[in-house]
Amino acid sequence: MTADGTKVVAGVTPGKAGEKLDEIPVYSAVKDAMAEHRIDASVIFVPARFASAAVREAADAGVPLIICITEGVPVLEMIHNYSYVQERGLRLIGPNCPGLISPGKCKIGIMPARIHKPGGIGVISRSGTLTYEVVYNLTMAGMGQSTCVGIGGDPVIGSNFIDMLKLFEADPDTTGVVVIGEIGGEDEEAAADFIREHMSKPVAAFISGRSAPPGKRMGHAGAIISGGKGTSEAKVKAFNEAGVPVADKPDEIPGILAELLQAT
Repeated sequence: MTADGTKVVAGVTPGKAGEKLDEIPVYSAVKDAMAEHRIDASVIFVPARFASAAVREAADAGVPLIICITEGVPVLEMIHNYSYVQERGLRLIGPNCPGLISPGKCKIGIMPARIHKPGGIGVISRSGTLTYEVVYNLTMAGMGQSTCVGIGGDPVIGSNFIDMLKLFEADPDTTGVVVIGEIGGEDEEAAADFIREHMSKPVAAFISGRSAPPGKRMGHAGAIISGGKGTSEAKVKAFNEAGVPVADKPDEIPGILAELLQAT
């Protein structure tokens, strides 16, 4: 993150207060780091069994933005974590996500900065690797990105598509948005409804898992189809009805966005 221009002012590992990593001071607790530095965000990489405690510690210290990269956080713990952060008026992104990046400004997480380019396209995705593929194609087409956010692929996450769409709609540096969804859950359908009613900026979408064999368990824990809901067909239909074109392949997104932007 420091190599990609992020200002990392402190690290936290219990029992290692006083140590340094490449001149970055290490503290034993988040509150100790907050007492010494202005901290706008915390990124959590700890193993799953410690992740919930780390999220709550950051929330107790009042960190405005908490990003949890960790995979395998139990669903019941995340239900508690979500409420814990919301009640304090803070924002949580993840878990099981690659974080976020505003190219040329800041990276929090594990997205490869070298494939990004500063620009006006906002990207929201449930999949880390699909984010990279879409971003690479955008960059190759000369379409830079304002901010790219991986919201995570678990059933319960800190911030969903609508949370991010609201921010992109209000962001003067964002001219268009890409939504990258997948089978399972109904977040994409809810996002389509929000786009229809509230988004003035053009939005393009891609849904992964459209060729998934029936009955097969796919990738993320959130990619579970139940009761006939959460299918790729339902998601594509919802986006199309909201006027959002859905790409068949990730490399089609730049062309679709270019047409949308030209039309506006």
